Amino acid sequence: MANFTKQAIKASFLQLLNEQPLSKISVRDIVERCGINRNSFYYHFQDIPTLLTEIITEQTEQLIQKYPSISSLDECFQVAFQLAQENRRAVMHIYNSVSRDVFERSAMKLCESVVAAYITTAFPDNPMSEADRKIVVRFIKCQLFGMCIDWISGGMKDEAFADLRRIIELCRGFPELILSRSMETNPPA
Repeated sequence: MANFTKQAIKASFLQLLNEQPLSKISVRDIVERCGINRNSFYYHFQDIPTLLTEIITEQTEQLIQKYPSISSLDECFQVAFQLAQENRRAVMHIYNSVSRDVFERSAMKLCESVVAAYITTAFPDNPMSEADRKIVVRFIKCQLFGMCIDWISGGMKDEAFADLRRIIELCRGFPELILSRSMETNPPA
């Protein structure tokens, strides 16, 4: 029963977040929406920021588990943008709130996970040193994260996907080039 109530609180909160800015949502709004009392809310969550953090963290972990292997840069972008598209208004409300840092940390974690999965899947037998691998993952992760944040700060317009696809097309072969250069400068022993 406790898990059902907790899920109802999360669902009600997400519905409200898709309707109005985070700053306008109160515990009273959430409990009225899901038909519970305030004590039930506080049994599960300390406050609304705690609820928001749990939801974002949970969604990020679910996406990471859903995509343990990624075979292309295009797929990296698709995974990173998927959750944001599904909850466009909620994402905009979080991004424009004082809780933006929670969203950004989770987005960065998701970007790192999908890029690491991509490097491992697309280049399973690569001879890249672990130090170079970390640098490459960090670089591509930051590029992906920057594109995500740029897209969100620009209002999450659908037209931006054409530009993203073009960037991916222009970057085709980039990971292979990095692997090649890594081998040139640090050949395997």
